[in-house]
Amino acid sequence: MGVLNVTPDSFADGGRYATAAAADDRAAQIAREGAAIIDVGGESSRPGAEPVPEQIEIDRVVPVIERIASRFDIAISVDTVKPAVMAAAAAAGACIVNDVRALGAAGARDWAAGAGVGVCLMHMRGEPRTMQENPAYGDVVAEVAAFLRHERDACLRAGVRADSIVLDPGIGFGKSLAHNLTLLKELAVFAGLGAPLLVGVSRKSLIGRVLGRGVDERLYGGLGLAALAVSLGARIIRTHDVAATCDAAAMVSAAMQGIDT
Repeated sequence: MGVLNVTPDSFADGGRYATAAAADDRAAQIAREGAAIIDVGGESSRPGAEPVPEQIEIDRVVPVIERIASRFDIAISVDTVKPAVMAAAAAAGACIVNDVRALGAAGARDWAAGAGVGVCLMHMRGEPRTMQENPAYGDVVAEVAAFLRHERDACLRAGVRADSIVLDPGIGFGKSLAHNLTLLKELAVFAGLGAPLLVGVSRKSLIGRVLGRGVDERLYGGLGLAALAVSLGARIIRTHDVAATCDAAAMVSAAMQGIDT
C-alpha cells in the first residue's frame, strides 16, 4: 500500500503532493513501483495534528482519486475517519476505507456495509492531537488485540463482509516506543485474529528514536521492520518507499516459502 498524502502537514511528506501535478506524478510512481493499493489521505493523523473540515478533506481527495481511477488499474483506498468523505471517495473510485478510528464515527459501519467496500480497522488510543501524551496500557498486546476483535465483530454485526476486513494494530498511534516495539515483536498475535494484518511503520518516529535518524533517513530501519512484519504474518505493508519495500517483502516471502527443486 503506497502512501499518497495530499495534505500540507503530514509528518513525512507534508505539502509535497498538495498540487494536482505532484499528486499525479506520485500516483504514477506508486503504481510503477509495484504497489497493489494507493492510499490517498486528505487529513494528517500525525501526533499533534488538528482536524480538517469535512468539505476541505473532500476537495483534497476526490479529484486525486478520480484521476487515479481513470489512469491506473490499481486499488484505491481513502485514509479518512469521516463517513461523508468515505462516501465521496467511493463515488470517485475508491474501493477501500483505511480508518484510524476503526469506523467508530456514527453511521460509518452501516455505510461501509451498504457500500460493500473493503475496510481497514486500526487501533488508536485517544486522538491525533493528544494521543502521544503519556499513553498507558496494562498489557498493550492484549488490549490492542481485544479492541481489534471487538471492532471487527461490530462491523460483522453491521453487515460488513468478513472477507472485506483488514486489521491494523496502529504502530505509533497512542503508543510509547516500548509499546510499539512490543507490538512489533508480537505481530503474530494480530495475524491470528481472523483477518489479514496491515502494518504501517514507514518513516515513523520509533525508527528515529532507535536509530537517531531524521524522517528522510529512515528507509533502512523501515525496511527492517517491514521484513519483520511480513515474516510474522502481515499481508499488507503501508509505506512511503514502495519499490524498496516491495523488494524486501518479496525476498522474505520467497525465503519463507522456499523453492521446490
